Order: sequence, then structure tokens, then C-alpha cells
Amino acid sequence: MTDYYRGSGDADSTQQHPTQGFQGSAYPPPPPYGPSIPAAPATSHRRAKRPVALLAAVALAAAVIGGGSAVLVGQYADNGTSSGGTVVSGTTVSQSSKGTVAGVAAALSPAIVEINATANAGESTGSGVIITSDGEIVTNNHVIAGASSIKVQLSTGKTYTAQVVGTDADKDLALIKLEGASGLKTATLGNSDQVRVGDQVVAIGSPEGLTGTVTSGIISALDRDVTVAKDQDQGQQQQQQQGQGGWPFEFGGQQFNGDTGSSKTTYKALQTDASLNPGNSGGALINMNGEIIGINSAMYAPSSAAAGAGSSAGSVGLGFAIPVNTVKADLSALRSGGNSGSNS
Repeated sequence: MTDYYRGSGDADSTQQHPTQGFQGSAYPPPPPYGPSIPAAPATSHRRAKRPVALLAAVALAAAVIGGGSAVLVGQYADNGTSSGGTVVSGTTVSQSSKGTVAGVAAALSPAIVEINATANAGESTGSGVIITSDGEIVTNNHVIAGASSIKVQLSTGKTYTAQVVGTDADKDLALIKLEGASGLKTATLGNSDQVRVGDQVVAIGSPEGLTGTVTSGIISALDRDVTVAKDQDQGQQQQQQQGQGGWPFEFGGQQFNGDTGSSKTTYKALQTDASLNPGNSGGALINMNGEIIGINSAMYAPSSAAAGAGSSAGSVGLGFAIPVNTVKADLSALRSGGNSGSNS
């Protein structure tokens, strides 16, 4: 009896019948082929583990894919907003001030400069937009045409000497570069193709030498054909002759603010009722997100004779700006020199 009892508790017997209830039991021993009940818990136990492991693996895979998707989304989002060689990223309006004239003015004023150009025809004052931290500035060609020296004043009052990098008289655009500048606040160039009639805009420039003047209005019309003088000296001569009358230009077959001369160019412009005056040329037309959508280039003002001798004609809400997409398309050519040799 004793030997048999020990035999029923050996390893082989335990493996065949793992249920603990039979161990240490007296005679009779369990049948050699009993019901499969003891095996069921083990099978159920193994099957219970598989879904848990599968769910864990799926969760891990989802986390990896989710993380990768987030990275990809971030990359695509960045590609849509970064410069990519076409859009220049810079100062924009803070989220709390977005949509307000005050917010746009506070954010963008440091990126707008006053330009004083000296030429044989005299001196002229205009504006410009800083697009790189080391002092690349976009302005109108007619602001610096024929200049022998160029001085630029920042919103802080600091003054730099600038050199012409490149010009495009056909588009009335120029690129100048400050000497020894670094760490400057820059503007963001937006997308003028998204501009709609009625959009609110802000203009910043130096009309009559009043640095950092801010005005606001709306986009009045798109794709206006504006004609301006192309000759190097014509623009500055006319500015000096007209005094406060404004930059000479043509629109709709008529001349405004003086004769544009025989050498002229026509471009598509944004029309705005934001107040522009002489000195705003080359300054910024900005949307309410703080993005540059145009470079102010021409304005209509009643003649000084009609307004009275020695008085300022002022703005009557007919201003024009070169679309910023024209500027972006021309940047590479301007940086390569354009026809800057004739203006240096």
C-alpha cells in the first residue's frame, strides 16, 4: 500500500494528471484516461493570454504609427509655412493681437524703414521692408533710382548706409543691403493671390519723412494696370518738381501727379484706400495677420496748384501696391544683381 501510494505521486503521474486534488489521495488511484477537465483550465489560461498580448502589440504599433504620423503632419505643416526659398518668414502678429491695427503696427513697424536717397536730381525719401536679419531691404526702384548714396533709418532711429544689390525697373522693384547690420527684425512675405476685395489692410511707411506712420483701410480693387516712370532720373526729378504732389503715374490712360516721361513700365497692382502719401513708396501693405501682401508704389493726390500754392495735396484714398507675389518671384533675380550696375 505504501509503495503504491508513492508511485502515484511521482513526476510522470503528476504530469499526466496535474490537478492538485489527486495528489496525496488514498486508493483507488485516478483512472489513467480520466476526463479532460484538468486540461481545460490550462488551455483556457493560454488562450486568455493571447488576446492580452495581441492587444498590447496592437497598442504599441498604434503608438509608433501615431507618433510617425504626428511627425509627418508636422513636417507637412512646416513645409506649408516655412520659406522654402519663396516665402520669407519673419515677425507676425501675436495671437492675442491678431486682427487689430494696433497689433499689426506693433509687430511690423520694426521691420519697416525710412530710405533717404541722394542723386544728381536731388534727394528723395521713401520706405522699405526688411526681409533678412542682416539687412536686405525691398523697396521701389524709383525710390533709389540713380542714387549716389543711400541712408536708411530704422524705427529705433539708428541709421545705416546701404548699397544697391539689384533693381528691376520693369516691376519698379529694388533690393538694397545695409552695411554692417545684424539681428534685425524681419517681415513675413505673405500670399497676394489670396487677397480679396474688402480685406482689411494696414500701410506703414514714412510719408513726408514721418517715420513709422501707420494708416489702415481695405483692398479696393485687384489687378489695376498702373504705369510709372522707368527712367533712372525721371522719378526723382518728378518727385522734386511735384513736391508734395506725389509720385507720377498713369492709370486708365490718364496721367496723375505729373508726367511719367517717355520711358515707363506697367504692372498689375493692388488698389487700396489706406492713406498713402509721398514717402510711403516702397513701404508695406500688410494684412491683418501681419504678412506683407504688397509694396506701396503709387498714389493719387490732387495737384498742389488746385489745392493751393505751398499746401499739401494729401491722400484721397487712391493708392496702389505691387503684389508681394511679384516681389517673391523677382527676389532671386534681384539678389543676382538685376541691372543694379546702372544704379550703383
